[in-house]
Amino acid sequence: MIINHNLNAMNAHRNMSFNTTNTGKAMEKLSSGLRINRAGDDAAGLAISEKMRGQIRGLDQASRNAQDGISLIQTAEGALNETHSILQRMRELSVQSSNGSNTDADRNEIQKEVSQLTQEIDRIRDTTEFNTKKLLNGDMAVKATSSTTGIQGVELKNDNVVAGSYSITAAAAGDVTLGATVTSSTISGFNADADIVFAADADLENLELGEYKLISSDAGAGNFKLELQDANGKVVASNASVAANAAATLSGAGGVTFKVAANAVASTGEANFKLEATTAAALTLTDASGTVATLASGSVSKNGVFEVGNFKIELNSEAFASKAALASTALFAGTVTNKAETFQIGANEGQVTKLGISDMSASSLGINALDLTSASSAQVAISKINTAIEKVSGERSKLGANQNRLEHTINNLNVGAENLQAAESRVRDVDMAKEMMNFTKNNILNQAAQAMMAQSQSQPQAVLQLLR
Repeated sequence: MIINHNLNAMNAHRNMSFNTTNTGKAMEKLSSGLRINRAGDDAAGLAISEKMRGQIRGLDQASRNAQDGISLIQTAEGALNETHSILQRMRELSVQSSNGSNTDADRNEIQKEVSQLTQEIDRIRDTTEFNTKKLLNGDMAVKATSSTTGIQGVELKNDNVVAGSYSITAAAAGDVTLGATVTSSTISGFNADADIVFAADADLENLELGEYKLISSDAGAGNFKLELQDANGKVVASNASVAANAAATLSGAGGVTFKVAANAVASTGEANFKLEATTAAALTLTDASGTVATLASGSVSKNGVFEVGNFKIELNSEAFASKAALASTALFAGTVTNKAETFQIGANEGQVTKLGISDMSASSLGINALDLTSASSAQVAISKINTAIEKVSGERSKLGANQNRLEHTINNLNVGAENLQAAESRVRDVDMAKEMMNFTKNNILNQAAQAMMAQSQSQPQAVLQLLR
């Protein structure tokens, strides 16, 4: 029997301390609802859950960013809706001014309203803001400008094009050619390649690339008449009386000559054909860093538009001559300016989208100098306003498409955040029922250890019996 070292008491004390610590941890988990309250609880789990927390909060903020983006889009689109209404009224006034029942005084009064409406378009452009950010004044514009005569227009397919210098090069002159392809014909002897001749000074602005129909009918006295219609059935060129098997330059077509064989004179016939531009060799779109995209050889334009990479290049019809080639020096060379705003729609770096909004001023829309003081100038105004309406429609369509995209983005972000939250909960949150079991067990063990501690303290007293 020993009294200096009460090993039973020491053992009971050690177990009681262990149980007290476990009881305290269980109480901490039950009171916080978390399985991991400090790194020592689960070092790996803490690191994983903290990374998940960063993703969750990033996704939640990205969702709010996308909602702000939708609000910005709705602000711009709402302003353009009013611009559309103004343009429709201006078009209505142009049609009214074109009517011969109006006097010069009447047209002057019409001009006053058009002038005020033009100023209102510019006011809308200058004052439309979201969070003090101007939306329609060109500060968010993405545009490409060309320094070559071979390009009539350049359109960018999206707002993510990197700003800088671009060019489209060809292997040699003659890599873009103008040609006609017959799709169907009841005119005997009509062949597009042989019977359509483009004069060297052809003004092909009056005969755009696309689908056409050439109609031949008997004009009497051995002659026939020709009528050229576009895809919408509009007569774009005609000739009242042409000798059989003779070449005829149609008024309105500007330097384009048609010839129909003699056996087509007796009855009406027609030829359907496409006027196309075709790449004889591949066209390469390049920037300062190297090749970006290539348009394969043999590609046929859609209404004179070639799509290369992020570019839609509309060829300038005047660059063609003698049914020949557009010189390689006349291909695209220009600069892209990208001032589109970037929206962070993801939790991580680089998860962004860009949105550009063009300048919506009257001058950019081409209606800043409308003249309705005469019937002829009012006719010109109708065409200009139609173009402006199409431009505003295109911009609103793009804004609507981006809004729909952002709505899907928000749904995706919310689902991702929800699933990550569930995963983070499994790592970090405590199972209350299981932890209550641990608490009860440790609490009982703690009480038992205290009882045994009391018993062990009484054991050395037995030594006193030997001293009596």
